[in-house]
Amino acid sequence: MSLQMRRSVASIPSNITEGYGRKSKQEYIHYLYVAYGSYCEFETQLLLASDLDYIKKEKFEEIFNMAREVERMLKALIDSLEKKPLKP
Repeated sequence: MSLQMRRSVASIPSNITEGYGRKSKQEYIHYLYVAYGSYCEFETQLLLASDLDYIKKEKFEEIFNMAREVERMLKALIDSLEKKPLKP
């Protein structure tokens, strides 16, 4: 479980960076959604770890709160890019 969590967490900034490097707004947004999918995967793994008592409640809450902040920022970035008009 911890290996899967590490992979999904590493995938978030990797996809953000890869999308940005594509130099196309639509591709960037696509990769941001892939990053969001990785966030969702991590959140699921974190909830499972908590449910199975692999992680202490205090540590879970700390990590969960940080993860939700990442989710908020990622959603805000996606929303701002989707609202921006395409350049001619």
